[in-house]
Amino acid sequence: MHFASPYYLWLLALLIPMIAYYVWRTMQGGAAIQISTIQGLKGAPRTVRYYLRHLPFVLRAAAFALLVVALARPQDVEQNVSTSTEGIDIMLSIDVSGSMLARDFKPDRITAAKEVAGSFISDRYGDRIGLVAFAGEAFTQSPLTTDQSTLQTLLARIRSGLIEDGTAIGNGLATAINRLRESDAKSKVIILLTDGVNNRGEITPMTAAEIAHAQGIRVYTIGVGTEGMAPYPAIDMFGKLTFVNQKVEIDEKTLTAMAEMTGGKYFRATDKEKLQAIYDEINQLEKSKVEVTEHIAYHEQFLEWVLGALGLLLLEFLLSNLVLKRIP
Repeated sequence: MHFASPYYLWLLALLIPMIAYYVWRTMQGGAAIQISTIQGLKGAPRTVRYYLRHLPFVLRAAAFALLVVALARPQDVEQNVSTSTEGIDIMLSIDVSGSMLARDFKPDRITAAKEVAGSFISDRYGDRIGLVAFAGEAFTQSPLTTDQSTLQTLLARIRSGLIEDGTAIGNGLATAINRLRESDAKSKVIILLTDGVNNRGEITPMTAAEIAHAQGIRVYTIGVGTEGMAPYPAIDMFGKLTFVNQKVEIDEKTLTAMAEMTGGKYFRATDKEKLQAIYDEINQLEKSKVEVTEHIAYHEQFLEWVLGALGLLLLEFLLSNLVLKRIP
């Protein structure tokens, strides 16, 4: 309940002196008729009127309290809140080539990329997100969906060696664009992560970027890999997996040009913490638009309290003049 004029409720404090005066007057006694002795009346039985003798005052005090509450204008509050969300369609295009097993990230590049991407997905409640994996070729791991549970499961299944090795950056971007082509979202974004130089595929990275620009798709590119040398996986002469230190080569010039052409941004991640910071920055740059409309209606309730007070006063009048009628 809401009160439009709550300061009137302070009048309820007047009940304290009213009650105090009534108790004092009752303790003082005072007879309506003077008689020589009441000795013969001491044994008279006490009727129900004796026990109800204070009820008129109680009713009068309660009626006063109800009138004060009515004066404060009690109101019933009806509140309606409607929320509309303008989501963003996002495709994550992740490099799964053999070089993503390099150990300059802990435990390796692809595992770190999946963990950080999973955290990013969890923060994008309400947005549709899809997954593309690419190496020598590209394929869709998940179409656009708001089902985060399924998306996280499919992300966990991405691993190196699923497809022919290589780095087809253009194909990875083009496949993601194809998934966004029929999207009606006002904001469409691709986050492409790679650790190398384009050496495979039918579509060049810049051609794919031009298509993204024409489709109104913003592309953020991320190059992963430490500065200098990094331990890359290799197969030794006995067929066992080993790691060989090689120079990290990332085509930052092309990745930067792709991002700038589409209105996005290029980032370089040299460790997992930096990669997490990059996804956090993208998360802030690409905020979903949420509109909240609130409607509040107030319905006056004072009449019910006034009627209640009048009912108590009427009952007090009837009790005083009929049931508890006193000799003047």
